[in-house]
Amino acid sequence: MSSILETLSTETVGERLRAARESVKLTQAVAASDAGMARTTLVAIEKGQRPVRFDELQTLTAIYRTTINELLRQEPVQVNLLAQFRKVSDSEEVSVAQAADLLNDLVRAEVELEQLLGILRSTVYPPETPILPGNVRMQAEQDALDLRQWLGLGLNPINDIVSILELQLGARVYVRRLPPSISGLFAFDDAVGPCILLNANHPRDRRANTAGHEVGHFMSTRRFADILDDATLETGREERYANAFGRAFLMPARAVKQKFQDITAGASSLSRRHVIVLANYFGVSREALVRRLEELGLIKRGSWDWFVENGGITNEQVIQVLGDLPKDEHKDDANRSISLRMSMMADEVWRRGLLSEGQLARLLRLDRVELRELLDGLGNEGSEADGAPKLLV
Repeated sequence: MSSILETLSTETVGERLRAARESVKLTQAVAASDAGMARTTLVAIEKGQRPVRFDELQTLTAIYRTTINELLRQEPVQVNLLAQFRKVSDSEEVSVAQAADLLNDLVRAEVELEQLLGILRSTVYPPETPILPGNVRMQAEQDALDLRQWLGLGLNPINDIVSILELQLGARVYVRRLPPSISGLFAFDDAVGPCILLNANHPRDRRANTAGHEVGHFMSTRRFADILDDATLETGREERYANAFGRAFLMPARAVKQKFQDITAGASSLSRRHVIVLANYFGVSREALVRRLEELGLIKRGSWDWFVENGGITNEQVIQVLGDLPKDEHKDDANRSISLRMSMMADEVWRRGLLSEGQLARLLRLDRVELRELLDGLGNEGSEADGAPKLLV
């Protein structure tokens, strides 16, 4: 991992150090003495003739009553996703605005931490596939299959869609508690890439459906932000495409047909056990699974309605079949003020002295007590890392 110090020339760093020293009205002799270095060393650093070591930089910024971040920070990436979101009804406006604000804040904070640590995210995304005239569902099926191949997923089930989107697609995905009516938000910005916010109050399988839907927007209409809520209607081609894409991405037709044959072999009708096993295998809701089977012509239309009219498929029945409910890996993360990845970056920024405690608290929208708890919680990890093998890159 590179540092912010490596992104600037020695001349630029020296000039900023000189300006910081003069701003507190210190001579080179006094500043060098306070820093425990020879005056000639400080002169060489300020002229860019000698690179400043990180420990020297920490000492000098403390003497100059500034921080490494303030001294070295570059022009920040401008993130303004708010303007992209569509106008919603008055009843939704406040909750959607708050969710959009949250997404904006999370993206800005993550970008700031990445800049401080010199982290460069991959910006190689799959090409956009505009929605063409003709059958929207057929195009979505093919585009979803193509994206699976691009990601190297083949026909395998997606057990952790958040990790897939973060680590392989390069999207910024956040799982936070939102009003029940909002399932998720999507926005794309050239500077920061695709950004997705999912509702932690919704079950894991519903969040997977939402994530698949938002990826459909990324693939087809990434320049237009999306709010998926209870008022969203599948009327326009864009929404029909996104919904079909999400189903096909999570449940590829060929994989569903193969697994359906395996699970129902010898049976004459679809049972609740069949649905539970298949839904768990693909990591989707029971309803989504049954409707996908209907869509693929494997069972007759209206099958899900029959289950609903006859007692549904309950969590108790799921436990009887699987032994327990599927684990929700992101519930703990949703209870944190910031994600685990951002927590680790914040801890690294703090350890390097790139931000003061107050600056870090303001950036992460935390109070000092919350920030201290966060840093203390990662303290044991840091102490173990002191004697751990060092990274070579």
